[in-house]
Amino acid sequence: MRHSFVSLLFDSGVPQEDIARLVGHSGTADTEAVYHMQIRPVLLHGAEVMGRIFS
Repeated sequence: MRHSFVSLLFDSGVPQEDIARLVGHSGTADTEAVYHMQIRPVLLHGAEVMGRIFS
């Protein structure tokens, strides 16, 4: 859940400093290196695959 939370905030344009504060990091390096995953491409790919399966 933590990874998803951070990724969704990043993808929504929330500043890195705010996200780091929200998850209790003293700086942005750990937040970006450990928790930032691009979730949108994964969701889009999953939706495309499901569309092919159920079309």
